[in-house]
Amino acid sequence: MSDALAKAEAAVTEASVNTAAVQVALAAVELAKTAQAQAAPQQHTCQHHQRQGRSTGEWLGIGCAVCVGGVGIAIGFIAIAIGGISVAILALVLRSLWRDIQKTR
Repeated sequence: MSDALAKAEAAVTEASVNTAAVQVALAAVELAKTAQAQAAPQQHTCQHHQRQGRSTGEWLGIGCAVCVGGVGIAIGFIAIAIGGISVAILALVLRSLWRDIQKTR
């Protein structure tokens, strides 16, 4: 019986040693996971976000807005030119009338 008791005692000791070894191994794995998780944010990561390029619809909208704006500006300048010509003609007509009135007096 003492032989069986010695074998059982040896098995218990070996199991406790194996359990301790497994616990140490698991602790090492957890430590490695923790170290890796802490090291990941320290790596160089790009902090700014690059904006995606404009879509075709956006470019068409921008192109149409530029065309409409350009036509509007051109029409505005034409209106200013017509107004300037009208003022010049009016000035010439009034000057001619003034001279005629001055000659008759």
